[in-house]
Amino acid sequence: MTSLNLQGAPVLVVGAGIMGAGIAQVAAMAGHRVRLFDARAGAATQARDKLAATLAGLAAKGKLSAEAVQEALARIEPVEALAQAGDARLVVEAIVEDLAAKRALLAQLEELVAADAVLATNTSSISVTALAAGMAQPQRLVGMHFFNPVPLMKLVEVISGLHTAPAVAAAIFDLAQAWGKTPVHARSTPGFIVNRIARPYYAEALALLHEQAATPQLLDACLRAAGFRMGPCELMDLVGHDTNFAVTSSVYAANFFDKRYQPSLVQREMVDGGWLGRKSGRGFYRYPEGMPALPVALHEAPATAREITVHGMDAIADFLEQATTAALAPQGWGPRRERGSGWTGLSVDGLRLVLTDGRPAYELAAAWGHADIAVFDRPLVLPAAPGTALAFTTAAGAGAACRVQAPAWLAALGFTPLPVADTPGLVVARTVAMLINEAADAVLQGVCTPEGADAAMKLGLNYPAGPFEWLARWSAPGVAGVVDALDALYRGERYRLSPGLRQRARSLP
Repeated sequence: MTSLNLQGAPVLVVGAGIMGAGIAQVAAMAGHRVRLFDARAGAATQARDKLAATLAGLAAKGKLSAEAVQEALARIEPVEALAQAGDARLVVEAIVEDLAAKRALLAQLEELVAADAVLATNTSSISVTALAAGMAQPQRLVGMHFFNPVPLMKLVEVISGLHTAPAVAAAIFDLAQAWGKTPVHARSTPGFIVNRIARPYYAEALALLHEQAATPQLLDACLRAAGFRMGPCELMDLVGHDTNFAVTSSVYAANFFDKRYQPSLVQREMVDGGWLGRKSGRGFYRYPEGMPALPVALHEAPATAREITVHGMDAIADFLEQATTAALAPQGWGPRRERGSGWTGLSVDGLRLVLTDGRPAYELAAAWGHADIAVFDRPLVLPAAPGTALAFTTAAGAGAACRVQAPAWLAALGFTPLPVADTPGLVVARTVAMLINEAADAVLQGVCTPEGADAAMKLGLNYPAGPFEWLARWSAPGVAGVVDALDALYRGERYRLSPGLRQRARSLP
């Protein structure tokens, strides 16, 4: 197939729900003549009327001109029969997520539109290759996966199935750019980019809850402090636990029940009990109240120390040195610095306050033959803002002074220390390491590029950074160490290290 140009082409959108109406709006605002069809009688007209009200509201706020609104609405024509849109050169289907229903529609469309028309599916989970099975011209089917709300979200996943012609994917990529979107190429695999790479964000929170390591409020506070717009528990409440569980189950089944994607018993129980989140009035939190405030913990001022050493040679060690120097300034002295220790953190007299490397505190205590050990989570944003929530734990054999002084020193350094059970990788380090690991595997398998993964996660889910951006700020050996530590403790398939990440970790600088 030669190169295609879909700029200004007539568009048919099938499905007048939230996604279909949003796609129609974006196409019309970009200058396309759009036919909007829905199998439900009158649904397309109703959708256009809602769009008219929405656009009028934007005009009233000065975000659109009245002229632009009228021109866009004039380009959207509701139709009651597919036959009224036979001249479409691009069809975007946004109907129910059902393989049989989409296949039946595609068969109809092939008979209706010209042989050189492009057929695009907005599916969020169904294989583009599977959808193309049985088509007369499977090479013209491509995934064009928008995110809700379509007019506001910039990301479009351009998904190529086994048969998709490169020229078709390229044409949709260019068109998405012309519509003001940021497209990323993806290969048709379960979950594509966003829904695949994002699984650990939910899965690690659910695993920690399953082990009673922390409360939902604490998990959300820690990950919000790391820069995420919403914590995993409040996000699952917003999405709906039935929806989130269904997506996870779909990805799990589509990957032949790979343990990395196994759904959570915690979430299944919530679904079974009708605790679906905001829409049912109860999920991890009650609504409309939402997430309650964490209890305020009062910490003693740290005891006067005889000797303080900052260990490590990374950016976190640099920050700890600056924060410790500031904390000790009133006393007229500062910490020593030891760059070759092999670990990052503080030693304060007999206490060792250690940045997590994935191993729980009890393992570090056994390995080092030192009982007074506390482990703290990875501060993802540096310099850390005063009051940044930070998970920590102490080894089981730590003395009473260690249990008091560990949070006291974290508080003195500007953090809000939050105690959790002695769990590997704590909260942020564990979650981010698994997100990076999943992204590395996606790149290894040709699903996307590192740049595509970063763009997809930032634009599709508003992550504060992309997984490969985090990797660059951390280090491949450090990330691999956390994943390997999780794997060593749990001894299952779930935490196996991606070969792509292992290669990065072992490559010479």
